[in-house]
Amino acid sequence: MPRGRYSLHDPHDHAPLGEEHFHCAPGPSGWRYVSQLTAPDGEHRGSVDLAIDELGRPIRLEVNAASWQVRGAALDGVTWVRTDPTGTEATEGNIAAPGFTGTSPAFLVATARLLRLTPGAPATRVRLLALTDPVLAPRTVDQAWALVAREEHPTDSGPLLVDEYRVTALDTGEVHTVHIAGDVVLSAPGIELEHLETPPSAFEEQ
Repeated sequence: MPRGRYSLHDPHDHAPLGEEHFHCAPGPSGWRYVSQLTAPDGEHRGSVDLAIDELGRPIRLEVNAASWQVRGAALDGVTWVRTDPTGTEATEGNIAAPGFTGTSPAFLVATARLLRLTPGAPATRVRLLALTDPVLAPRTVDQAWALVAREEHPTDSGPLLVDEYRVTALDTGEVHTVHIAGDVVLSAPGIELEHLETPPSAFEEQ
């Protein structure tokens, strides 16, 4: 069960946003990721609990931030309920999309598993429901993902496969690179892996 810590920062001005302490593990029905987020001063600022099935579809999602909460799952696309800090009002939504995205590294792993890309193949377009900071406001985004390289790196515990993805935001044309090994994001815009207690779990070959 990989367990570790990511540091989070603004991908544009690199201002520190805090840390995400996580653990994740594959299971009989897919993969689950659980994390707690802290601000730069160490204060608790949210949590993520995401479970996906073997095809990468979100079967359960609960995200908390700034006392807002979103619960969602794959249902006629993706369906979610967003609750305000007082807990008195809830807004439900649904869009024709296969998954969610957001600032947590969990969403990058889930999207990579959902798309199941092969190295060198043309980019695949995907529509996702983004939960944007700081209050988990829902926004539809369109991205294009391409797996540009898959390299094997020797480690003390055996060879480690690292996938390099090129992700393009189709509304702005902005392109960035994401490196994923198994179920751990090694690097991505705004994300750096700072500590890992155990090796990444090796998902089945795509």
